[in-house]
Amino acid sequence: MTSTELGAYLKARRAQVTPERAGLSSTGHRRVPGLRREEVASLAGVSVDYYVRLEQGRERSPSAQVVEALAVALRLPEDGRLHLFRLAGLSPRARSAAVNDHVDPGLLQLMSAWPDNPAIVYNRAYDVLASNAIADALFHDWAHSRNLMHVVFTEPAARSFYADWHEVARNSVAGFRLGYGEAPDDPRIRRVLTELLAESAEFARLWARHDARGKALETKRFHHRDVGTLTLSMQTFDVRSSPGQELVVYHAEPGSPSSEALGLLGSLAAGVHQR
Repeated sequence: MTSTELGAYLKARRAQVTPERAGLSSTGHRRVPGLRREEVASLAGVSVDYYVRLEQGRERSPSAQVVEALAVALRLPEDGRLHLFRLAGLSPRARSAAVNDHVDPGLLQLMSAWPDNPAIVYNRAYDVLASNAIADALFHDWAHSRNLMHVVFTEPAARSFYADWHEVARNSVAGFRLGYGEAPDDPRIRRVLTELLAESAEFARLWARHDARGKALETKRFHHRDVGTLTLSMQTFDVRSSPGQELVVYHAEPGSPSSEALGLLGSLAAGVHQR
């Protein structure tokens, strides 16, 4: 990680924190949104000059105490705090920093046993390494790409496929940023990043925000061309046998219209595989 990335992250996070959220009174005209540099410095208990040097990349070795104070001052959630420590070179990299493309055979068998629950495994570059039959049907057999970032940002139909595209896009970039922080030198991650910056202005705008957070339980709404609208909950799990991989499993509320649509989708997927 370069000090420039640390500075860019601090600056971007500072812009996202209002004085009210930080417990400060908002006085005078503000040329930029968020906190002023001197306000962050005061909240973190460091000099203004030192904080300016951090943002400008002239200070390269902040202590763990300073980084923790900055995380508190900037109201960072746990994922953002971890990302800040990584940028400062104070957090150990993941055990396996490189993108791992091998999926455990036992996990593949488990996914195949879920005919009614779309399930995918992807890596830090957001490449889908494995998917069960109903997931293939949900994502239209990955006709555009097996990389989820490309599905969101370069698939022409993505904005209609994802009912809440803007939220999906924002969360996808934040998750990709977190994976990038774990393995910033991995060539596959860098390739995907380069492609997206060149091909999607919206990705570039969101990337500049420096949001970094992992997936949690959430709900996504899809408009599928064959079965209509589905509202699906997501559960995300780290694959312990392959650090850097995540398993996502989708499910619908029992008895709901989405459950019926998901059942129809499963029937369509089963029909395709029986041909």
